[in-house]
Amino acid sequence: MDLNFPPLKNDRILRAARGEETDKVPVWVMRQAGRYLPEFRATRVNHDFFSMCQTPEVACEVTLQPIRRFPLDAAIIFSDILVIPQALGMEVLMKAGEGPVFTSPLVTPEDLNLLETPVNVDDKLGYVFKAVNLTRHKLEGKVPLIGFAGAPWTLMSYMIEGGGSKTMSKSKAWLYRYPEESHKLLQILTDAIVDFLVGQVRAGAQMLQVFESHAEYLSPDLFTQFALPYIKQIQERVRTKVDVPMCIFPKGGHFSLEQLSSAGYDIIGLDWTIKPEEGRQKVGPNITVQGNMDPCALYGTKESIQLVAKNMVHRFGTQRYIANLGHGIYPDVDPEHLAAFIDGIHDA
Repeated sequence: MDLNFPPLKNDRILRAARGEETDKVPVWVMRQAGRYLPEFRATRVNHDFFSMCQTPEVACEVTLQPIRRFPLDAAIIFSDILVIPQALGMEVLMKAGEGPVFTSPLVTPEDLNLLETPVNVDDKLGYVFKAVNLTRHKLEGKVPLIGFAGAPWTLMSYMIEGGGSKTMSKSKAWLYRYPEESHKLLQILTDAIVDFLVGQVRAGAQMLQVFESHAEYLSPDLFTQFALPYIKQIQERVRTKVDVPMCIFPKGGHFSLEQLSSAGYDIIGLDWTIKPEEGRQKVGPNITVQGNMDPCALYGTKESIQLVAKNMVHRFGTQRYIANLGHGIYPDVDPEHLAAFIDGIHDA
């Protein structure tokens, strides 16, 4: 693997992550390589979703598409949080109009015996590392490259629910009914996630994000017991091997922000349902915040989008801040509206 990378020309996001002064607010967007782009849809015609993830040249190409089109301050590797369950031997399909579907979800704790552990990430997920390395070179130093993984609770809930869910009742039932086995599964996932994140950095990723996308389904007590310890452990173990800024994004987890501020992450991501001032106050002055425009604001006029973006920067402040949406961009958004958002941030 070639680690002789081109020099970085724009380190704005890394400076913000470290709490250093930035000339402008850095901005990137979750799912910025995605279906809202016509060039992505053209690439997708010839590949199913996971084959795109598993083909380094294709994953690299779609990662670069938004960077060519917009003045973004970071690229994020095109992949999916569910590559970890796949590496554990579970079959996951991406079905049109339905999203991810597990053909054989976990039903009882005995099913843990079917998981292929421990995971050799180089063997099972080497395609992601190849994509990261190729993309880092093809970026030619234009912007940093972000690697990522799903957090253990979020992955556990997918593996038990068998896909998306409005209640997460099957996976939450495990937490109440099988607490010991739940911890066993969460530890299996944590071990794989740590190796996966470290592998991405060693391949060329310059920043990491951990997605706790299902934080909102947990009570504060369940979060403290079944999510927080593993989120902390990931940060601690990754740091013993590599040193890059790390972000934790607990979607809907406002109740967890004070606890997460002592979990060792450089950045905490906020969704759109919290006031910027409140998010700042909960996180404290020594951590960078990221977020949090409502993705649906991109359906407004270009003028209204720029006003919302500038107001958001005004409320968060220009330092120790990374602008983003409060979740991923939706597939039917006009790319020109995303351009208006980015311009509004940089002009604020």
